[in-house]
Amino acid sequence: MKAMPILRATFLKIFFLLIIVCNTSCNKNNLIESNFKNEAFNTNDKEQMEAYFFIATANLSKAIISKSQIAEQKTSKSIIKQLSRKIENHQNNLLRDIAKIANKRLVIVTEINNSSKLELYKLTDTKAASFDKVYLDSLLESLNGQIEALESVSRETNDEVILKLVLHYLPEMYQLLRETEQIKQKIN
Repeated sequence: MKAMPILRATFLKIFFLLIIVCNTSCNKNNLIESNFKNEAFNTNDKEQMEAYFFIATANLSKAIISKSQIAEQKTSKSIIKQLSRKIENHQNNLLRDIAKIANKRLVIVTEINNSSKLELYKLTDTKAASFDKVYLDSLLESLNGQIEALESVSRETNDEVILKLVLHYLPEMYQLLRETEQIKQKIN
């Protein structure tokens, strides 16, 4: 009878000792894994900000290009068709340059946001009578967003390649924004 409590106590001691040993060894393995992950994927805020810039700007460019193509097909006004072609060419050039820089930095530019698709569906479903106004409003919003992205990255980075890109495209974007606003005022 006396052997049962001693055996039970010994069994419990061994059981708890095994739990402690397993727990500490697992923690050591997790530390090794997390240190390896931190070293292998060590990125800084600058790299993340630049990657976000490439992706966001490319997505905006793709959306603007699509909107311009829709406008070229749907509008009856030649001034809007000319503006759409000009904006489409500008955005294709910007997209090409962003893709080159992103590829050199091993950033994969993929389409992430579905909000631009919803805008495109809304634009294609718009009736001809109100299409020009809806298109110009949508275009102004997209151009403003893209200008904000370019200005933001120019303030936050010292990267020479990105700054050259911004200096090259930002003045043209302001010009396209002004032209769009003028056309919108003429139509209204």
